[in-house]
Amino acid sequence: MMGNFTSSSGLSSTAACGQFLQEVVSHNCIVIFSKTTCPYCKMAKNVFNEIGATYKVIELDEHNDGRRLQEALAQMTGARTVPRVFINGNCIGGGSDTKELHQKGKLLPLIEQCAPCCVKTNSEGSGSGQFESTK
Repeated sequence: MMGNFTSSSGLSSTAACGQFLQEVVSHNCIVIFSKTTCPYCKMAKNVFNEIGATYKVIELDEHNDGRRLQEALAQMTGARTVPRVFINGNCIGGGSDTKELHQKGKLLPLIEQCAPCCVKTNSEGSGSGQFESTK
């Protein structure tokens, strides 16, 4: 099973990429799948920089399996364009979508739903119990 993973981040199949994507978006409140040359990706990052939110970026053009990851993202989100922005495990769209949500005041509330310890509070039984009192 482990034989496929020879390089540091070799994702052998689209399925493995899908699993990797799920893992990344479930462990990080904000994830931007980006390309270093893409202006819309910069736009999305700037929005989060403006509001001071920390986010994880995966630059597909610098990733060994970038093309495969983009393929998996397309299957997951229905679009193969970048950026693909995820908040709290859900894809909110691309750069323009991110900016628009921010201008409408809808972006911060989405970010605030993220648990501080990166555990999704809405999935029953996976939290550490510290959220019970706030419900």
